[in-house]
Amino acid sequence: MNESNLNIQNNTASEPDVIVKFLIIRFSSIGDIVLTTPVIRCLKQQVEGAQVHFLTKLLYKEMLVANPYIDKLHALNTRFSDIVNELKNEEFDYIIDLHKNIRTYNVKSRLKRFSLTFDKLNIEKWLLVNFKINRLPDIHIVDRYFKPVELFDVKNDNRGLDYFIPADGKVDISELSENFQNGYIAFVIGGKYFTKKLPVEKITNICRRVDYPVVLLGGGEDAPNGEIICKSLGHNVYNACGKFTINQSASVVEQAKAVVTNDTGLMHIASAFKKKIISVWGNTVSEFGMYPYMPHPESEIVQVTGLKCRPCTKLGFKKCPKKHFRCMNDIDTEYVVRILKNKI
Repeated sequence: MNESNLNIQNNTASEPDVIVKFLIIRFSSIGDIVLTTPVIRCLKQQVEGAQVHFLTKLLYKEMLVANPYIDKLHALNTRFSDIVNELKNEEFDYIIDLHKNIRTYNVKSRLKRFSLTFDKLNIEKWLLVNFKINRLPDIHIVDRYFKPVELFDVKNDNRGLDYFIPADGKVDISELSENFQNGYIAFVIGGKYFTKKLPVEKITNICRRVDYPVVLLGGGEDAPNGEIICKSLGHNVYNACGKFTINQSASVVEQAKAVVTNDTGLMHIASAFKKKIISVWGNTVSEFGMYPYMPHPESEIVQVTGLKCRPCTKLGFKKCPKKHFRCMNDIDTEYVVRILKNKI
């Protein structure tokens, strides 16, 4: 067996008479994978004899290793042919494609099994980005993910998202300095694209005004910005960017009093933990259907409305194509501070 594959055992009272093997595919990224978890759970719980396998990239396998609803986890490493041969040996009954791209098409064509997918609504997204014509349905992507499994009478149980942290991914907050022991705000300053990230000076202003301990979260590439913020504010801010794995970052989010975040993967992990979320949106918009799903009811979306250039893309850019970056530069930090104080 390939070293990138992991077995996860489910505790079941007895084996069913008939096993139905499903392969769910979602290669990336953090948030998109978390948004598939209701389908995983409901498929496992509602289809008698369901054996649920999940295929993702090796980079993201640690996010799913503790999920009790996944019977076997497959990770795509470097050689595509290796994973295809391995999957062929499983003899799946059905493939549920929740990514829908060229690579998933290649997997399905090689396995030659009955497959189902969802509508990515790319034309509708294109119309919104390029002509600001909104033909998108007011349906969250989680609910669109359920369309392929309706064939098996699987329905959304409305329990929200899942995120399971393995024992070695837990962060002991007592190891941080004393001023963090009675609670803190998790501030997710990272993001895959520049145009999704709140500027450093805005983050610094919010942290200074809220007068509450803050843990900054992001990748290694965000660590320099974290250091700039820490130097401005001192001991009340801890720069955790690049110091934690994704599971450890999830653990920090789980233990936070509230979460301030860009439109990024940890936003969806915060939703899974039912945290109070203030999500700050730049070039993307919630109309794409990927806003926080069933988070704490006091969660709020903060965005600049009325900009003719927004959304400028469904993903993000390395720099603002209009050069003014008003979608983030015009964010009202006073408003963010006010609602954040109310939540903690």
